[in-house]
Amino acid sequence: MEKPVLVIMAAGMGSRYGGSKQIDPVDEEGHIIIDFSMYDAKAAGFEKVIFIIKRENEADFRAAVGDRISKYLDVSYAYQDLENIPKGYEIPSGRMKPWGTAHAILSCADQIHGPFAVINADDYYGKEAFRLIYDYLTTHADNDQYRYAMIGYQLANTVTDNGYVSRGVCDIDENGRLQKVQERTHIEKRDDSIEYTEDDGKTWRTLPEDTVVSMNLWGFGESIMREIQAGFGEFLKEGLQTDPLKCEYFLPSVVSRLLDEDKATVDVLTSRDRWYGVTYKEDKPLVEAAIRKMKKEGLYPEKLWEGTN
Repeated sequence: MEKPVLVIMAAGMGSRYGGSKQIDPVDEEGHIIIDFSMYDAKAAGFEKVIFIIKRENEADFRAAVGDRISKYLDVSYAYQDLENIPKGYEIPSGRMKPWGTAHAILSCADQIHGPFAVINADDYYGKEAFRLIYDYLTTHADNDQYRYAMIGYQLANTVTDNGYVSRGVCDIDENGRLQKVQERTHIEKRDDSIEYTEDDGKTWRTLPEDTVVSMNLWGFGESIMREIQAGFGEFLKEGLQTDPLKCEYFLPSVVSRLLDEDKATVDVLTSRDRWYGVTYKEDKPLVEAAIRKMKKEGLYPEKLWEGTN
């Protein structure tokens, strides 16, 4: 079996944050959130990382991240381009937004030849999460069904006080396997509850705090690439009619389809680590405080890569 590869989605525009949050330092030593993810990933056993970026950001990203990290991990790049769509379809006039997380993963299809894990660039997942997903990928393989995994987090630990977030809400059976995942693109704290809306705030529905959600830390076999490609045309056919400027091909949607078709199983691995993220500028002080606390407790050295081979 090929050794698992880590894929990091870093092509997001960061529109709600207002800048290149993926390369914004979160401690006095100049580390960024990706540093902690890659440090934990290397400790778990990963040796190669593929960064999915926007082509026009390559020079800045290499200078801020890739060139430095290449001393410790095998680094390569893939580019999420709007133009990367099937023949017969056209990019709508005025479309700037990327096609979503599933399309991002498709960008590195020619570099994936075995199991791989997927994460967001601007999320902190924790040490245990990487150990769990690496161990799973090295002990499971596709057989009569695709054998995938996901790291689950409690919703209450993944929302911000500073605005709304998008989360994949999970339905899990008694055996700890995912039954379906529903992408909720607008979840926020409202008074003493967590609620979501699907009609721009006209109506709201409550979600329990212990709801298990996906933070896009997945473990897949190479088979997922074929399935993403197979469903992309159908997504475009519908999306370009209903919401041509904003429709997105979500990775959880692909997984849900495979579950509905009984082609895959997804084991939900629950991490005890707390998730941290910088969705908005106002979130950054909270992440910085969390990093300082973890360093003080000895979870990380002051200078992450010092002494690392």
